[in-house]
Amino acid sequence: MTKRQSQQLGTKKNKLLRYQSVLDYYHEIFNPDIPLTVLHSKYIYPRFFISRTTFYKILGTPVVKELKEIKAFEESQLSMF
Repeated sequence: MTKRQSQQLGTKKNKLLRYQSVLDYYHEIFNPDIPLTVLHSKYIYPRFFISRTTFYKILGTPVVKELKEIKAFEESQLSMF
């Protein structure tokens, strides 16, 4: 793995960890009676400063699956040495 690929993997991992923190908070405050736009404007935006488009992108991202893939890849790279 080159240095650039390693940096890209680290950047992706950090992004997914940020996404995970947004999702954890979202699941704490979720109420089916409140629209997502209101949840975003009253709770998500003041805490994370992300746009509504980014919020929808986070909701559609399989964060846990991608983090598991990255962890498995990191472990396989470490076992080579």
